[in-house]
Amino acid sequence: MTRGFDNWIWGYWIPVIVYAGLIFFLSDQSYPEKYVPIFTFPGGDKLDHALEYSVLGVLCYRAFRYAAGEWASRYALLLAIVAAFGYGVSDEVHQYFVPLREADVWDVLADAVGASIGASGWHHRWR
Repeated sequence: MTRGFDNWIWGYWIPVIVYAGLIFFLSDQSYPEKYVPIFTFPGGDKLDHALEYSVLGVLCYRAFRYAAGEWASRYALLLAIVAAFGYGVSDEVHQYFVPLREADVWDVLADAVGASIGASGWHHRWR
């Protein structure tokens, strides 16, 4: 392994994997509010989803932009949004099987909006 490869993995893809694992862990809890603060006002859970997935959008954008090759670098914004959205869909399917949790299409929409804002914001900030 070369030093460049190590930097590619540790600097860009490991954060994506670790953060996705954290999302999975929280989704697997019947009471995720035991582990993280949540917004308790009506619709606050959608803000939770948007914030959570905005971070994933940023991490995915960074990984595709800087550590996935020339083609992926060109399409990093689209790839980041699609990847985070796909993970959001799989997260809701996963929650369907967790006791006391439910799958919600509106959560997926909030995930997609959050991922889009996060990835787009990072893209435009570092252009």
